Amino acid sequence: MKSTKGLSLFIIPSLIGIILFMIPLPYDGGFTIPVAILSNELGALLGNSVPTIMTWLIIITAILTIVFTIKVKADPNAFEQYPFFKGLFAVNLVWVITRIIGAIFAAMTLWQIGPKEITGEYTGGLLLYELLPILFTVFLFAGLFLPLLLNFGLLELFGTLLSKFMRPIFKLPGRSSIDALASWLGDGTIGVLLTSKQYQEGFYTKREAAVIGTTFSVVSITFTIVILEKVELSSYFFSFYGTIVLAGVVAAIIMPRIPPLSTKANTYVTEVDSDGKEEDIPEGKGRFAHGIELAVERAEKNTSVREFLKDGGKNILDMWMGVAPVVMAFGTIAVVIAETTPVFTYLGMPFVPLLELLQVPEANKAAETVVIGFADMFLPAILISEVQSELTRFIVAALSVTQLIYMSEVGGLLLGSKIPVNFKDLVLIFLLRTLITLPIIVGMAHLIF
Repeated sequence: MKSTKGLSLFIIPSLIGIILFMIPLPYDGGFTIPVAILSNELGALLGNSVPTIMTWLIIITAILTIVFTIKVKADPNAFEQYPFFKGLFAVNLVWVITRIIGAIFAAMTLWQIGPKEITGEYTGGLLLYELLPILFTVFLFAGLFLPLLLNFGLLELFGTLLSKFMRPIFKLPGRSSIDALASWLGDGTIGVLLTSKQYQEGFYTKREAAVIGTTFSVVSITFTIVILEKVELSSYFFSFYGTIVLAGVVAAIIMPRIPPLSTKANTYVTEVDSDGKEEDIPEGKGRFAHGIELAVERAEKNTSVREFLKDGGKNILDMWMGVAPVVMAFGTIAVVIAETTPVFTYLGMPFVPLLELLQVPEANKAAETVVIGFADMFLPAILISEVQSELTRFIVAALSVTQLIYMSEVGGLLLGSKIPVNFKDLVLIFLLRTLITLPIIVGMAHLIF
């Protein structure tokens, strides 16, 4: 009886989690996952009120951060009875300043105070009115339902089944395959949230968390369709997505084996070496049977609905208050630089000879977009949409997706999360991913066109 109950506790929540996060359903003329459908419907219901809600959330976060940090600085034992809130608001000086800047930018943009360079439609407005409303609703449902993927044995089963595949190829534990699937079918932000939670709970080492967060938290199928529509290449969806998958897999094989990711400590948050947590299979037991056993064992520890909702609520607050201010701060600065200065044009110049060598038409125009993707993934598609060459538009669109690290979303999320990467790491990873994936994308583009 116990085993049947345990199996039910594993199968039912995990199946609901898979459906919510990984099964694309017909929606609004296309396909997307249920969590994204719920997010879109809530966004439509709330309408123009979401930027106001997000602004006040960011302002409240900044105020609480100042209060908690000052109090804990004076008395390290303060707020010990509220460990979650202490961890969320008592942060170091860099994050205090970042959250204050995020609050200032959000307030300036919402109430149109200050220079248009910051509050304009394509700078602060892009973050507050286009991105943050999406993050608000996605974080709400993703955060609430994430325990279905995390707490009921699904990761234990996949970790056991896929470790033999993930370890030698990607140098990662099998459970990371769930992060990858949730990102590719759902959203990169969900992948970052999954990875951060798993790292904090001691399932990933520092190196593994950094690799997964910067390599597998990729752009969703849904967003690639948006990019394709912008560059007017919707009829090339399957060849486009196939190119992205190929380039992404090659990058995922190479990146963990070279700095800066290869130099990350292979220890857990507790500083324990990773040797003690390999996914070994007991002698005389099959991989699947052992995976089911671990899954049921994990599921049986999570029978409280109250704890489930509490865990989901913490996820939501962690992303709303821990991440949104960072995205607003870093994203606005990056987009302001991209929109108002020639910095990214100059930074793109070294890529002109490479693009010409690879026989990419209109190489000068394409080169301008290569580095600008670091600010926001959508900017290259906007800038290249006027270029006549379909081949060039295809290359720029695909590259913008595979570069992965863009500060207005995934980059900001990574910096705001507990995943051990810094700004310098993200710059290097962005450039390396560009150099690795560009020749692959160009080669595929020449075959397709």
